[in-house]
Amino acid sequence: MRTMSNFQRFANWVSKTVTGTLLNSGRMSKGPVPFVNIGKRTKDLLYKDYNFDQKFSLSTSGSSGLNLTATGVKINEDFIGDIRTQHKSGRTTVDVIIDSDSKVSTTVTVDEALTGLKTSFSFKVPDHKSGKLDLQYTHNRFALNSTIGLTSAPLVELAATVGTSKLSLGAEVGFDSTSASVTKYNSGIGYNTSDFSASLLLADKGETLKASYIHLFNPTNGATVAAEVTHKLKTKENYFTIGSSHALDSSTLLKTRFSNTGKVGFLCQHEWRPKSLVTLSAEYDPKVVRSPSRFGVAISVKP
Repeated sequence: MRTMSNFQRFANWVSKTVTGTLLNSGRMSKGPVPFVNIGKRTKDLLYKDYNFDQKFSLSTSGSSGLNLTATGVKINEDFIGDIRTQHKSGRTTVDVIIDSDSKVSTTVTVDEALTGLKTSFSFKVPDHKSGKLDLQYTHNRFALNSTIGLTSAPLVELAATVGTSKLSLGAEVGFDSTSASVTKYNSGIGYNTSDFSASLLLADKGETLKASYIHLFNPTNGATVAAEVTHKLKTKENYFTIGSSHALDSSTLLKTRFSNTGKVGFLCQHEWRPKSLVTLSAEYDPKVVRSPSRFGVAISVKP
Protein backbone atom coordinates (compact mmCIF):
# COMPACT_ATOMS: atom_id res chain seq x y z
CA MET A 1 0.00 0.00 0.00
CA ARG A 2 2.84 2.38 0.78
CA THR A 3 4.45 1.79 -2.65
CA MET A 4 1.15 2.55 -4.38
CA SER A 5 0.78 5.75 -2.34
CA ASN A 6 4.22 6.98 -3.39
CA PHE A 7 3.48 6.20 -7.02
CA GLN A 8 0.20 8.12 -6.88
CA ARG A 9 1.92 11.12 -5.32
CA PHE A 10 4.56 11.04 -8.05
CA ALA A 11 1.95 10.79 -10.81
CA ASN A 12 -0.06 13.68 -9.36
CA TRP A 13 3.04 15.88 -9.18
CA VAL A 14 4.03 15.13 -12.78
CA SER A 15 0.50 16.03 -13.93
CA LYS A 16 1.05 19.57 -12.58
CA THR A 17 4.20 20.15 -14.65
CA VAL A 18 4.29 21.27 -18.27
CA THR A 19 4.66 17.74 -19.45
CA GLY A 20 1.78 16.65 -17.28
CA THR A 21 -0.35 19.30 -18.95
CA LEU A 22 0.53 17.72 -22.26
CA LEU A 23 -0.66 14.39 -20.97
CA ASN A 24 -4.10 15.78 -20.15
CA SER A 25 -4.45 17.93 -23.30
CA GLY A 26 -7.22 15.76 -24.69
CA ARG A 27 -9.40 16.59 -21.67
CA MET A 28 -8.56 20.28 -21.38
CA SER A 29 -10.98 21.60 -23.98
CA LYS A 30 -13.71 20.31 -26.25
CA GLY A 31 -12.97 22.91 -28.92
CA PRO A 32 -9.93 24.50 -30.58
CA VAL A 33 -7.40 26.31 -28.41
CA PRO A 34 -7.28 30.12 -28.49
CA PHE A 35 -4.82 31.51 -31.04
CA VAL A 36 -2.40 32.67 -28.35
CA ASN A 37 -2.09 29.06 -27.13
CA ILE A 38 -0.96 27.61 -30.47
CA GLY A 39 2.59 26.40 -29.79
CA LYS A 40 2.32 27.36 -26.11
CA ARG A 41 3.38 23.97 -24.73
CA THR A 42 6.68 24.13 -26.58
CA LYS A 43 7.30 27.70 -25.37
CA ASP A 44 6.55 26.69 -21.79
CA LEU A 45 9.06 23.85 -21.84
CA LEU A 46 11.79 25.95 -23.50
CA TYR A 47 11.36 29.24 -21.62
CA LYS A 48 8.94 29.08 -18.69
CA ASP A 49 10.42 29.42 -15.15
CA TYR A 50 13.91 30.30 -16.43
CA ASN A 51 15.04 33.22 -14.28
CA PHE A 52 18.50 34.79 -14.05
CA ASP A 53 17.89 37.17 -11.17
CA GLN A 54 17.10 36.67 -7.48
CA LYS A 55 13.35 36.33 -6.96
CA PHE A 56 11.24 35.62 -3.88
CA SER A 57 7.47 35.31 -3.57
CA LEU A 58 5.17 34.58 -0.65
CA SER A 59 1.53 33.62 -1.16
CA THR A 60 -1.29 33.18 1.32
CA SER A 61 -4.96 32.34 0.83
CA GLY A 62 -8.05 32.54 2.98
CA SER A 63 -11.33 30.67 3.15
CA SER A 64 -13.19 33.82 2.07
CA GLY A 65 -11.64 33.65 -1.41
CA LEU A 66 -8.99 36.33 -0.79
CA ASN A 67 -5.45 35.51 -1.97
CA LEU A 68 -2.36 37.64 -1.31
CA THR A 69 1.01 37.37 -3.05
CA ALA A 70 4.11 39.49 -2.37
CA THR A 71 6.97 39.30 -4.90
CA GLY A 72 10.45 40.81 -4.85
CA VAL A 73 13.11 40.65 -7.56
CA LYS A 74 16.72 41.80 -7.31
CA ILE A 75 18.13 42.77 -10.73
CA ASN A 76 21.81 43.67 -10.48
CA GLU A 77 21.80 46.34 -7.73
CA ASP A 78 18.14 47.27 -8.11
CA PHE A 79 15.26 45.78 -6.17
CA ILE A 80 11.70 45.84 -7.48
CA GLY A 81 8.58 44.24 -6.12
CA ASP A 82 4.82 44.17 -6.06
CA ILE A 83 1.90 43.06 -3.94
CA ARG A 84 -1.03 41.29 -5.56
CA THR A 85 -4.42 40.65 -4.05
CA GLN A 86 -7.00 38.43 -5.68
CA HIS A 87 -10.57 37.98 -4.53
CA LYS A 88 -12.99 35.45 -6.00
CA SER A 89 -16.71 35.63 -5.46
CA GLY A 90 -18.88 33.37 -7.56
CA ARG A 91 -18.01 33.97 -11.21
CA THR A 92 -16.21 37.26 -10.53
CA THR A 93 -12.49 37.64 -9.83
CA VAL A 94 -10.83 40.94 -8.88
CA ASP A 95 -7.03 41.28 -9.17
CA VAL A 96 -5.20 44.32 -7.78
CA ILE A 97 -1.41 44.75 -8.17
CA ILE A 98 0.59 47.52 -6.48
CA ASP A 99 4.21 47.75 -7.65
CA SER A 100 7.26 49.44 -6.14
CA ASP A 101 6.62 52.57 -8.25
CA SER A 102 3.20 52.98 -6.56
CA LYS A 103 1.35 52.11 -9.76
CA VAL A 104 -1.90 50.22 -9.30
CA SER A 105 -3.19 47.70 -11.85
CA THR A 106 -6.72 46.36 -11.53
CA THR A 107 -8.42 43.57 -13.48
CA VAL A 108 -12.03 42.48 -13.06
CA THR A 109 -12.91 39.15 -14.70
CA VAL A 110 -16.37 37.66 -15.07
CA ASP A 111 -16.38 34.01 -16.13
CA GLU A 112 -19.40 32.56 -17.92
CA ALA A 113 -21.36 35.82 -17.95
CA LEU A 114 -23.00 34.07 -20.89
CA THR A 115 -22.38 30.45 -21.83
CA GLY A 116 -18.82 30.21 -23.14
CA LEU A 117 -18.05 33.93 -22.61
CA LYS A 118 -15.29 35.29 -20.37
CA THR A 119 -15.01 39.06 -19.89
CA SER A 120 -12.14 41.07 -18.38
CA PHE A 121 -11.87 44.79 -17.71
CA SER A 122 -8.49 46.22 -16.70
CA PHE A 123 -6.91 49.61 -16.05
CA LYS A 124 -3.83 51.17 -14.43
CA VAL A 125 -3.57 54.16 -12.13
CA PRO A 126 -2.41 56.86 -12.83
CA ASP A 127 -2.35 55.96 -16.57
CA HIS A 128 -5.82 57.05 -17.70
CA LYS A 129 -5.25 55.65 -21.21
CA SER A 130 -4.56 52.09 -20.03
CA GLY A 131 -8.14 50.86 -19.78
CA LYS A 132 -9.06 47.91 -21.99
CA LEU A 133 -11.77 45.33 -22.39
CA ASP A 134 -10.98 41.67 -23.16
CA LEU A 135 -13.58 39.23 -24.43
CA GLN A 136 -13.02 35.49 -24.86
CA TYR A 137 -15.66 33.21 -26.31
CA THR A 138 -15.21 29.45 -26.71
CA HIS A 139 -17.34 26.97 -28.63
CA ASN A 140 -17.01 23.36 -29.69
CA ARG A 141 -15.83 24.45 -33.13
CA PHE A 142 -14.29 27.92 -32.70
CA ALA A 143 -12.72 30.35 -30.24
CA LEU A 144 -12.75 34.14 -30.39
CA ASN A 145 -10.61 36.63 -28.48
CA SER A 146 -10.77 40.40 -28.71
CA THR A 147 -9.05 43.30 -26.93
CA ILE A 148 -10.38 46.84 -27.19
CA GLY A 149 -8.62 49.88 -25.73
CA LEU A 150 -11.02 52.14 -23.84
CA THR A 151 -9.89 55.44 -25.34
CA SER A 152 -11.25 57.82 -27.94
CA ALA A 153 -8.86 56.28 -30.51
CA PRO A 154 -8.49 52.69 -29.33
CA LEU A 155 -6.17 49.88 -30.29
CA VAL A 156 -8.22 46.87 -31.34
CA GLU A 157 -6.99 43.27 -31.53
CA LEU A 158 -8.98 40.28 -32.73
CA ALA A 159 -7.97 36.60 -32.81
CA ALA A 160 -9.95 33.57 -33.91
CA THR A 161 -9.41 29.83 -34.29
CA VAL A 162 -11.58 27.12 -35.79
CA GLY A 163 -11.31 23.34 -35.60
CA THR A 164 -11.44 20.69 -32.91
CA SER A 165 -9.61 19.88 -29.68
CA LYS A 166 -6.89 18.27 -31.81
CA LEU A 167 -6.64 20.55 -34.84
CA SER A 168 -6.74 24.36 -34.61
CA LEU A 169 -6.44 26.85 -37.48
CA GLY A 170 -6.44 30.55 -36.69
CA ALA A 171 -5.25 34.11 -37.20
CA GLU A 172 -4.97 37.41 -35.31
CA VAL A 173 -4.93 41.04 -36.39
CA GLY A 174 -4.30 44.35 -34.62
CA PHE A 175 -5.59 47.76 -35.72
CA ASP A 176 -4.60 51.26 -34.56
CA SER A 177 -7.55 53.59 -35.07
CA THR A 178 -5.37 56.67 -34.52
CA SER A 179 -3.17 56.05 -37.56
CA ALA A 180 -5.69 53.80 -39.34
CA SER A 181 -2.97 51.19 -39.71
CA VAL A 182 -2.65 47.48 -39.11
CA THR A 183 -0.23 46.90 -36.21
CA LYS A 184 0.08 43.14 -36.57
CA TYR A 185 -1.27 40.13 -38.40
CA ASN A 186 -0.30 36.54 -37.74
CA SER A 187 -1.71 33.15 -38.67
CA GLY A 188 -1.04 29.58 -37.61
CA ILE A 189 -2.10 25.98 -37.29
CA GLY A 190 -1.68 23.63 -34.35
CA TYR A 191 -2.18 19.90 -33.81
CA ASN A 192 -2.46 18.26 -30.38
CA THR A 193 -2.71 14.69 -29.15
CA SER A 194 -2.19 13.10 -25.74
CA ASP A 195 1.56 12.66 -26.28
CA PHE A 196 2.68 15.34 -28.74
CA SER A 197 1.88 18.78 -30.06
CA ALA A 198 3.03 20.54 -33.26
CA SER A 199 2.43 24.02 -34.64
CA LEU A 200 3.33 26.26 -37.57
CA LEU A 201 3.05 30.06 -37.29
CA LEU A 202 3.46 32.86 -39.82
CA ALA A 203 4.28 35.88 -37.66
CA ASP A 204 5.67 39.44 -37.78
CA LYS A 205 3.34 40.49 -40.61
CA GLY A 206 4.41 37.55 -42.74
CA GLU A 207 8.16 38.01 -42.24
CA THR A 208 8.80 35.10 -39.84
CA LEU A 209 7.95 31.42 -40.13
CA LYS A 210 8.08 29.51 -36.86
CA ALA A 211 7.60 25.76 -36.34
CA SER A 212 7.48 24.01 -32.96
CA TYR A 213 7.14 20.44 -31.73
CA ILE A 214 6.91 18.77 -28.32
CA HIS A 215 6.77 15.04 -27.61
CA LEU A 216 6.09 13.17 -24.38
CA PHE A 217 8.10 9.93 -24.39
CA ASN A 218 7.65 8.57 -20.89
CA PRO A 219 4.42 9.28 -18.97
CA THR A 220 5.92 7.79 -15.80
CA ASN A 221 8.59 10.45 -15.28
CA GLY A 222 7.30 13.02 -17.78
CA ALA A 223 10.37 12.73 -20.07
CA THR A 224 9.69 15.22 -22.87
CA VAL A 225 11.65 16.84 -25.70
CA ALA A 226 10.75 20.00 -27.62
CA ALA A 227 12.11 21.99 -30.54
CA GLU A 228 11.43 25.41 -32.03
CA VAL A 229 12.71 26.50 -35.45
CA THR A 230 12.50 30.09 -36.72
CA HIS A 231 13.10 31.20 -40.32
CA LYS A 232 13.32 34.87 -41.34
CA LEU A 233 11.84 35.06 -44.83
CA LYS A 234 13.55 38.34 -45.84
CA THR A 235 17.05 37.71 -44.50
CA LYS A 236 16.95 33.91 -44.91
CA GLU A 237 18.29 33.53 -41.35
CA ASN A 238 17.52 30.38 -39.38
CA TYR A 239 17.42 29.84 -35.63
CA PHE A 240 16.55 26.83 -33.53
CA THR A 241 16.20 25.91 -29.87
CA ILE A 242 15.82 22.39 -28.51
CA GLY A 243 15.05 21.36 -24.95
CA SER A 244 14.09 18.55 -22.63
CA SER A 245 12.24 18.06 -19.37
CA HIS A 246 11.84 15.16 -16.97
CA ALA A 247 11.14 14.50 -13.30
CA LEU A 248 14.05 13.14 -11.28
CA ASP A 249 11.71 12.11 -8.47
CA SER A 250 8.34 13.04 -7.01
CA SER A 251 9.49 16.57 -6.12
CA THR A 252 12.31 17.52 -8.53
CA LEU A 253 12.04 18.65 -12.15
CA LEU A 254 15.01 19.04 -14.50
CA LYS A 255 14.95 21.06 -17.73
CA THR A 256 17.65 21.77 -20.33
CA ARG A 257 17.80 23.78 -23.56
CA PHE A 258 20.30 24.48 -26.34
CA SER A 259 20.22 26.95 -29.23
CA ASN A 260 22.13 27.17 -32.51
CA THR A 261 23.89 30.31 -31.22
CA GLY A 262 25.64 28.15 -28.63
CA LYS A 263 23.55 29.17 -25.61
CA VAL A 264 23.05 26.37 -23.10
CA GLY A 265 20.39 26.60 -20.40
CA PHE A 266 19.72 24.49 -17.32
CA LEU A 267 16.90 24.54 -14.76
CA CYS A 268 16.26 22.52 -11.64
CA GLN A 269 13.00 22.99 -9.73
CA HIS A 270 12.44 21.34 -6.36
CA GLU A 271 9.19 21.23 -4.37
CA TRP A 272 10.66 21.31 -0.86
CA ARG A 273 7.21 21.43 0.72
CA PRO A 274 3.69 21.18 -0.78
CA LYS A 275 3.18 24.07 -3.26
CA SER A 276 6.49 25.69 -2.26
CA LEU A 277 9.24 25.69 -4.88
CA VAL A 278 12.88 26.62 -5.23
CA THR A 279 14.10 27.02 -8.82
CA LEU A 280 17.74 27.28 -9.90
CA SER A 281 18.53 28.50 -13.43
CA ALA A 282 21.81 28.81 -15.30
CA GLU A 283 22.79 29.81 -18.83
CA TYR A 284 26.07 29.91 -20.72
CA ASP A 285 26.46 32.18 -23.77
CA PRO A 286 29.82 31.75 -25.59
CA LYS A 287 29.30 35.01 -27.51
CA VAL A 288 29.48 37.11 -24.32
CA VAL A 289 33.14 37.67 -23.52
CA ARG A 290 33.01 39.53 -20.21
CA SER A 291 30.40 37.42 -18.38
CA PRO A 292 29.25 34.44 -20.44
CA SER A 293 27.48 32.69 -17.53
CA ARG A 294 24.26 33.75 -15.80
CA PHE A 295 22.71 32.27 -12.67
CA GLY A 296 19.42 32.86 -10.91
CA VAL A 297 17.33 31.57 -8.06
CA ALA A 298 13.59 31.86 -7.44
CA ILE A 299 11.88 30.86 -4.21
CA SER A 300 8.11 30.55 -3.98
CA VAL A 301 6.55 29.95 -0.58
CA LYS A 302 2.90 28.99 -0.07
CA PRO A 303 2.17 28.19 3.63
